Parts: sequence; C-alpha cells; structure tokens
Amino acid sequence: MSTRRRRGVLFPALFTLVALIVLLALGTWQLDRRQWKEALIDGLTRRIAMPPASLPPRENWPLLAAADMEFRRFTFPAEFLPDQEALVYTTGSSLRPDVSGVGYWVFAPARLPGGSLVVVNRGFVPEGRQDTKSRAEGAPAGVIEVTGAMRWPETRGLFTPSDEPGKNLWFVRDPTAMAQAKHWEPVAPFYIEQETPAAPGGLPKVGPLQPNLANNHLQYAITWFGLALVLVAVFMAFLRGRLRR
Repeated sequence: MSTRRRRGVLFPALFTLVALIVLLALGTWQLDRRQWKEALIDGLTRRIAMPPASLPPRENWPLLAAADMEFRRFTFPAEFLPDQEALVYTTGSSLRPDVSGVGYWVFAPARLPGGSLVVVNRGFVPEGRQDTKSRAEGAPAGVIEVTGAMRWPETRGLFTPSDEPGKNLWFVRDPTAMAQAKHWEPVAPFYIEQETPAAPGGLPKVGPLQPNLANNHLQYAITWFGLALVLVAVFMAFLRGRLRR
C-alpha cells in the first residue's frame, strides 16, 4: 500500500479505534449500573418488607447512614406542630404507584415525646388542594402513632428549579432547608414517609412505598455493544474498498 493510501486509512482507523473504545466503555458502564440497580432494588425491597421498629433515639441520629437505614420502617408517637407545612411540587412517584398527576407532598414537623423534631412527609395532595382550609378535616390533632419509612434529603439536580419559600413551594425534599427557611428548631437529618395513620377525609394521601424502579441497563448495554459491532463492520467494509482501489 502506498504512503498516500496509508495516510488515507490512518485517520479513519484512529477515529474508529477511539469510537470503539468509547462504545465498549459505555456498554461496560451500563453493565455495572445494572448490578448497582439490582442491588438497590433488592435492598429496598427487603427493607420495606421488614416490620417497623422503634425510631432510634436522638443521640444516635448523627451515626445513622443512608446506605444502611434508608427505607427502613419505623413507628413512633409524635404530635404535629399546628399550621406548619411545606409543599413540595411533584408529578408522581416511582415509589408510590397510587399517586399520579400534578400535586404536592405535604411536609410537616412532628415533635417526639422527648422534644425532638422529625419532619414527616404526610402524603400527597392534588393541585388545587394546597390550602389547608380546603382539607381542614385532615389536620392531625394530639399525639398520634406514626408509621413510615426513613428517607434522606434529595440532591438538587442541575435543572431543578429554585425553591420559593415565600410561596411555601419547594422542588426537592430537603427537610433541613425547609427547617431553616421556616425557623423550625433543628430537625433530624432524615425524614419519614408516612404510611399510617390515614388522614380523615383522605388528604394528604398516605400510603406504603412500593419499589417499582426501572432497570433497563442491560438493554442499554446491548445497544452500545451493538453499535460497536456496527462500527467495526463499517470500518472493515471501508478498508476492503480502499484495498481494492
């Protein structure tokens, strides 16, 4: 092959090699993500299926880790502070199939018998029912026995809108930020997704978490590996054509 022809093949070969490495890396990454997702679903399912335990005492809260405790279910007596709510915008949940459409999660601080505050997601209200006056019968009174799953604050995404505390509107489930904006006392580093008791009148709508996380990483991996094969086939066809000429 002449020097000119070798130069005509060199750049496509280098481009194909780099693209092939990228495609194989993406396919391998998706296989790793598949293992991670399977472990996540398995752990979530096992923890949600466990019977509720007593809430850990306040002195142990700094020692709790999301990797070990998230989605564990707990039962505890608490009294909700009156007229204290923070509304988190939502369009549905992969963990609450009974919830759909535009609405809000109702977050509220609950005082434990020892005086500590835990923020509780009291459930879902649809658009138009944000005002507590429209669901006054659902306001909790006195000490009640709350059962729910322990969760950790969400991480704000790159395109997540900014919260609007002045409008009592939030876009991430972050009880610490809510507590700071609303001047609640220091709250637990976690929050509780309430399962029971149901609110009189049905709102906010509580319910158990049900793992329903999509796991399509194998299909994604096959797609990337398939593109790698196509790329190699195209380059080989290109190379054969050059050699004939």
